[in-house]
Amino acid sequence: MKRLVILGGGYGGIRLLSNLLDNSLPKDVHITVIDRNPYHSLKTEFYTIAAGTVSDKDVRIEFPEHNQVYYEFCEIKKIDTDNQQILFQDKSDTVPYDYLVIALGCEDNYHDVPGASEFTESVQTFSKARHAGLAVGDLKAFGKVSIVGAGLSGIEVASEIRESRSDLNIRLLDRGETVLRPFDSKIQEYVEDWFRKNDVEVVHNANVEYVEKDGVCNNGICYVNDVTIWTAGVQPNYLVRELPFEKDSQEKIVLNNFFQVPTNTNVYVVGDCASSEHSPSAQLARQQGEQIADILSAVLQNEEPKQPKEIKLKGTLGSLGKSDGFGNMFQKPATGLLPRLAKTGVLWLNKRH
Repeated sequence: MKRLVILGGGYGGIRLLSNLLDNSLPKDVHITVIDRNPYHSLKTEFYTIAAGTVSDKDVRIEFPEHNQVYYEFCEIKKIDTDNQQILFQDKSDTVPYDYLVIALGCEDNYHDVPGASEFTESVQTFSKARHAGLAVGDLKAFGKVSIVGAGLSGIEVASEIRESRSDLNIRLLDRGETVLRPFDSKIQEYVEDWFRKNDVEVVHNANVEYVEKDGVCNNGICYVNDVTIWTAGVQPNYLVRELPFEKDSQEKIVLNNFFQVPTNTNVYVVGDCASSEHSPSAQLARQQGEQIADILSAVLQNEEPKQPKEIKLKGTLGSLGKSDGFGNMFQKPATGLLPRLAKTGVLWLNKRH
């Protein structure tokens, strides 16, 4: 029997699993998927949970059922690559593996800012997004919300909260001179204008010095607020950062052309934990998952895997509430209703898949 263990049921892990099952899985392969939740969650939609505009069940999908797939729903304590086994926090049982896929995703990077981990909300896990949603939803009239970070996540959180609560005072702290620095200037200007029209304050050239329970100190000015949400960067899951493998400057694992750890070729890495020329995204994780599935299908059938094709991303879409958005479509910047509808369509396809 060949034992394949997949750590994480996110975009990369679930796409890999689905493609393996579609590729005539050999009968001697036993797959174990380990995740903290008994469902696949659409992480790109967690901002809607934090804003309270969508129900939990709308961003959950059942894992696929198959007689060769077993699920463990628990927290991982350690990835023991020396003994090829997975250890858990709340039980003594271990799960051994012959082949391992690491798809654990990312977590907040607080950049050593004092108080950030203790006093801010997050949208990096389902549980944390729920907690953020309760904090925002429980605010009294005209409560104050500060969002640290004006990348894609920060923009979507801020705009969705504004659509959910017109009474709230919302402030977005942006480290750069404009929001969405990787995007085209047309998109940057459109989003800035949207915030002005919708009364969301944007503070540029921010440098958050520390966070307290009731406020954020930025460049010597302390803003008093009720809820602070952190969207100012991510890093690979701490379990991955602890592994004794070569990593890049962002602590992502360096891989060969087959998404394998060069010193442990039975270990594959997908998504936010894998070193890549591309920025982390659900789209990237899904494509990597598809390619690793093809590679593993060959390996599990004792065949030589083919060199994977170069990954080509189709652009990024973002939302400004439920009826406005932005993104790169057909290699051109787009704003307004069309990219928002396109994002809704992508979400529908993911759920259907």
